[in-house]
Amino acid sequence: MIDVHFFLKIIPTLLSGLPLTLQLSAASIVFGLVLALTLALAQLQARWFVVWPIRGFVAVFRGTPLLVQIFLIYYGLGQFRPSLRAIGLWWLFREPYWCAILALTLNTAAYGSEIFRGAIRNVPQGLAEAALSLGMSRLLTLRFVILPLAFRQALPSYSNEVILMIKGTSLASIITLMEVTGIAQGLISQSYRAIEVFIAAGGIYLTLNFTIVHLFTMLETKLTPYRIRA
Repeated sequence: MIDVHFFLKIIPTLLSGLPLTLQLSAASIVFGLVLALTLALAQLQARWFVVWPIRGFVAVFRGTPLLVQIFLIYYGLGQFRPSLRAIGLWWLFREPYWCAILALTLNTAAYGSEIFRGAIRNVPQGLAEAALSLGMSRLLTLRFVILPLAFRQALPSYSNEVILMIKGTSLASIITLMEVTGIAQGLISQSYRAIEVFIAAGGIYLTLNFTIVHLFTMLETKLTPYRIRA
């Protein structure tokens, strides 16, 4: 039987970790979006020495678990402390907060770059040719024609990536960050009531992700009103 009194009692405690969850999610999504767009645009180049390193990066971060990536960045790079101190980066890798953001950012950038690359390539070539024939430069064509259309096409897939990234923040608890899952693990070690704790934690993530889905649905409706009319 689930202890309802205990269940209601732990919810405020779990919610105290929500701000950190939101910080990790927001930072990694924003940084990851910028990096993903950069990598996607860079892959449009025909130069192999630009494309192949990016594809290697994407293959590594898509092909390995996020848990392993967090471990390697936080614990693995810590073994190179003298070198990191020498180049002024030890302040970044000694803090679990920044290591978690770095791992989450690189992971979502790898997935996001493929989403945006595919969306950009799916924009009809004739639209770009028409814009160029009207006297628009390649940069203006990219900014006002290709990217807006690609973003609309990528939105449903990228919304799934955002949700996966929010759930991925739960892995930050393995490097001592007390977000929702980290606090849940602490409550379980104190009370030995895993069912109530994990149901409450799952409910918080479920509510958060339903909110994100609703916001993306509103954005998609605003950007593609013709689909509603159809």
